[in-house]
Amino acid sequence: MLRHAAHRLASRAAAAGSGSISRRALATAHAPAEAGEDPAFVEAWKKVTAIIEPPQTPMSAMKPRPPTPASIPSKLTVNFVLPYKSEITNKEVDMVMVPATTGLMGILPGHVSTIAELKPGVMSVHEGNDVTKYFVSSGFAFIHANSITDVVAVEAVPLDQIDQSLVQKGLAEFTAKLGSASTDLKKAEAQIGVDVHSALNAALTG
Repeated sequence: MLRHAAHRLASRAAAAGSGSISRRALATAHAPAEAGEDPAFVEAWKKVTAIIEPPQTPMSAMKPRPPTPASIPSKLTVNFVLPYKSEITNKEVDMVMVPATTGLMGILPGHVSTIAELKPGVMSVHEGNDVTKYFVSSGFAFIHANSITDVVAVEAVPLDQIDQSLVQKGLAEFTAKLGSASTDLKKAEAQIGVDVHSALNAALTG
């Protein structure tokens, strides 16, 4: 029964969504606050089977998204999260610079919605004349139309806590390993070490 219900829902969603995908995409930049569930899904589910409660979707566990302001705010709200802690939570700043794979990206209030993959490099948080710098290994930056940016990194450390002598030592060791690697796996591991330590060294000396 569930299988038939899911199939019918998928068919209806495909038919209804084909003409509205472009409209939804164009409206993203001015999207209002969203409810904690998908009303269209719930309504379609109840039309198929009224005796079974609709399943929970990811949206039901999410807080409503703040609405996009009518005018560009003067500050950017930033969240910076690591797997083991939250480094920055709902902090209002002037600008954030992140090391995207496409190049260094500056994020200001009113930035267009974007998802940027991060590479090893320096992330800087600008508050007036104060600049806080972190070295991030990798991750993603989620830039929302409501001037909120979420940065999720695999690993990060304040730049002023990094020992440059250890970085140079690690770079030399991984460079030597890359030159003597005998398998593709060892070459890949050594290349990652060289890339990360090169980025660290450039951040400290640049």
